[in-house]
Amino acid sequence: MITFFLRFFQLLYRIWFYLLVAIPIVLFFPVLLILTSSERLYPQFFWIARNIWANFVLYGMFFIPKIKKEEEIIKGKSYMLIANHTSMADIMMMLKVSKNPFVFVGKKELVKIPIFGFFYKRACILVDRNSAQSRTAVYKSAQRRLNQGLSICIFPEGGVPDDTNTVLDEFKDGAFRLAIEHQIPIIPIAFLDNKKRFSYEFFSGSPGKMRAVVLPFLETKGLDAKASTKLKETSREMILKKLVE
Repeated sequence: MITFFLRFFQLLYRIWFYLLVAIPIVLFFPVLLILTSSERLYPQFFWIARNIWANFVLYGMFFIPKIKKEEEIIKGKSYMLIANHTSMADIMMMLKVSKNPFVFVGKKELVKIPIFGFFYKRACILVDRNSAQSRTAVYKSAQRRLNQGLSICIFPEGGVPDDTNTVLDEFKDGAFRLAIEHQIPIIPIAFLDNKKRFSYEFFSGSPGKMRAVVLPFLETKGLDAKASTKLKETSREMILKKLVE
């Protein structure tokens, strides 16, 4: 009987999450439509996403964001933000981490989500991970946004691990090559509670704190493409260490 009520609560909890995601988008639809019509207006779109949408979802789910920064993000500077990826709430938590506008690089499958997907494809850089042509296009799009003074956010695992017991999957190269080419610092971020609070398993989730740790930045100045493997390994070790502590 206890299991039945727990499952029922988790079902309602997940439906509530989707409602919280959709409500601000519906309410601000005309404004968001305008702000996603031009890349020049992206910083204003980002402000709404960070200060209204992310807060509405996180606090509406009774998640309590706790962000610890071991190094401060400098206002107006471009970075490559990377983090472990285990929850749909990772997007909202990443928005809470940085006040500097950044653009997500994400899988194109998310455009299928009603309402959310419409603005997702207008505001983010989409990638088909099974297409080499798509990956090349992503690289060019990211270069353009960095040239506009924005930052980029990539979840370097390349998706959510199929095995839910995986603490941290292997990292792909793209984020590190891009950071080196543009000589921008890499910000490794560890989401400590997102998987526990709201994983991709349908019958899961509970209110509580969601901790994020912004780890010391990795500099890329003076490095060439050969250093991408070392950067990838170092950043993964930093995040994994925090996750298993």
